[in-house]
Amino acid sequence: MLEAVKLAIPISTNAYDADLTDLIAAALADLGIAGVTAGKTAGKDTDPLIKRAVITYCRKNFGSPDDYDRLARSYDEQKAQLGMATGYTDWGEANGGS
Repeated sequence: MLEAVKLAIPISTNAYDADLTDLIAAALADLGIAGVTAGKTAGKDTDPLIKRAVITYCRKNFGSPDDYDRLARSYDEQKAQLGMATGYTDWGEANGGS
């Protein structure tokens, strides 16, 4: 995931790896607050929707991007969609669903 984030920003140095790793963890935690289950975020390296949301979060929060507002809206939309999507949350199970 770190390499994908570095490509998206783009950054070629390893100097910011700790900061980017922290941003990745923060993105996954933020998705968890929205109801995206820990089991789904455990596959964060392979799930394309989770990966895209994490990349958007990192682009939005790293440095001072010129397109911050657009990235913020994009991430909020991605998070909302994941939080409502079947298979990405455990809301149905918590409410007695299957």
